[in-house]
Amino acid sequence: MLSKNKIKLIKSLERRKFRDEVGLFVAEGPKVVAELMSALHPVYIAALAEVADILGQEAIGQSSELDIVSPQELARASFLRAPQGVVALFPIPERQWTAPSHGLSLALDNIQDPGNLGTIIRAADWFGVENVVCSLGTADVYSPKAVQATMGALARVKVSYADLDAVLSAATGPVYGTFMDGTNLYNQPLGQDGFIVMGNEGQGISKHIEEWVTHRLLIPSYPANRPTIESLNVAVATSIVLAEFRRREEQTEKGK
Repeated sequence: MLSKNKIKLIKSLERRKFRDEVGLFVAEGPKVVAELMSALHPVYIAALAEVADILGQEAIGQSSELDIVSPQELARASFLRAPQGVVALFPIPERQWTAPSHGLSLALDNIQDPGNLGTIIRAADWFGVENVVCSLGTADVYSPKAVQATMGALARVKVSYADLDAVLSAATGPVYGTFMDGTNLYNQPLGQDGFIVMGNEGQGISKHIEEWVTHRLLIPSYPANRPTIESLNVAVATSIVLAEFRRREEQTEKGK
């Protein structure tokens, strides 16, 4: 049975204030929860009996509090219009940024939409980017909407929050950024290390962050000079940029 106190706790985690106070976030759905369980131990799970069996009810019970609930009970706790059989509470990992010794990292400058943020983390996971550093003004990746949009990528991608000026000023490798007046992405040399900065949905990369960018990239529309929309969604743009970086890396490896 899902108690009123448990429902109150789960619902309170919609707000960052309470997530930070108790150090927990909410994840829903068998796929997302299973992915996260590969890296984090849930402290609590409420699930339909058949979903608990899929996740491994015995294993859950050894490390987490488990309630088998009815669809009606789950609906009262869920943030989704169509609950997906399980709600789980996980501990929030360490958010402090630690610079990796090599490889590509994403730097997110004031991304505001949790859905965009979650989709960017999902793209980072797909393209093998293990470190993402967010400005202090970026949406919280542990909000319910962002977590669902990651589709479990938080199990493999470390997301940190830091002063981007301090992070980028200490960068020893290239810092790439996307701009409307940049150089065509497909005509510019791309490396296998450094930062890729993606900016705010409406304003792009902040002026003070732009100062640290060493390589200005443009994702060209096609065909050239054809009337089109003003810009791409930031999550879509991130996926395009990461795909091109990985394509170049593969070409380099094949050429060795």
